[in-house]
Amino acid sequence: MGSNNKDSFNVADLGSALNAEDRAGLVNALKDKLQDLTGKHSDVLENLSPDVRKRVDTLRDIQAQHDELESKFFEERAVLEAKYQKLYQPLYTKRFEIVNGDVEVEGGETEKSDQEEKGVPDFWLTAMKNNEVLAEEISERDEGALKFLKDIKWFRIENPKGFKLEFYFDTANPYFKNAVLTKTYHMIDEDEPILEKAIGTEIEWLPGKCLTQKILKKKPKKGSKNTKPITKTEQCESFFNFFSPPQVPDDDDDIDEDAAEELQNLMEHDYDIGSTIRDKIIPHAVSWFTGEAAQDEYGDIDDHEDDIDEDDEEDEDEDDDDEDDEEETKTSKKKTGRAPAGEGPQGERPPECKPQ
Repeated sequence: MGSNNKDSFNVADLGSALNAEDRAGLVNALKDKLQDLTGKHSDVLENLSPDVRKRVDTLRDIQAQHDELESKFFEERAVLEAKYQKLYQPLYTKRFEIVNGDVEVEGGETEKSDQEEKGVPDFWLTAMKNNEVLAEEISERDEGALKFLKDIKWFRIENPKGFKLEFYFDTANPYFKNAVLTKTYHMIDEDEPILEKAIGTEIEWLPGKCLTQKILKKKPKKGSKNTKPITKTEQCESFFNFFSPPQVPDDDDDIDEDAAEELQNLMEHDYDIGSTIRDKIIPHAVSWFTGEAAQDEYGDIDDHEDDIDEDDEEDEDEDDDDEDDEEETKTSKKKTGRAPAGEGPQGERPPECKPQ
């Protein structure tokens, strides 16, 4: 994406970063702006010879049969997914009880200390920080609030289609009043699932505890009659910005192409965070807490980086060897006045290339 060429700004490019089924984070407003590009594809058909056109039409019929089967696959998968979501719930309930210290596992209370430690402290915070996508969103300031996160749930919604995330916080949370924060994704289920919009809970911050804003104080200029510090409020990076998703203007005419592309990127990123929580963190929370899931997901990348580091070290060794050879060559030249084979006449080195 990121091209200024209108011909390359198409639905396939916009959806390339997204997963199957839901993961086509295309904004409805942007989809409308791309409609005029579809007419260009009809030019391809018009320029074909009659025989080739017939073959392409047959291929399109085959594609339609494929799409019909794929539609049935999605329907059956949704039914199967709903069945297993119900089967997962008792397991999620047991996890919640253990994490929050509502129940004790067999042989759990083996050590006695002055401070009683219930459940698994910082369970969800640690799990999310071990995921690269979410770790980038969590600031140090956020960690205090996320320590009070007790559970995360998700479920599908049907009218309109989409899904909803729910974040449950301890009532002792000193940062905001909300016991539950939600994030809802509305999809348009047409030819392909389209993300229409996302809606987040408005957070009721307690005085002086807002994590999405910071207050800057500036001293007044010398000689100014106003001696009080000047205060300015600025937005700052925070995981809790996730609950204030980018909004699509009601009127498509309010967006130019560059703004539409920027909005698309923001919504793709927002959807990436939501789907990561839904598809990875919630079903495999303990594996992310221990770091095992991160090792499984990013282990190959680390191994590749290790290989690169080893190659770099080998290159450095080779460079050191080359330098040693050069030193030996210089010494040889001083003693004999003759250049080794392969160098220029009368001991002259070939001219080095100038950097261009």
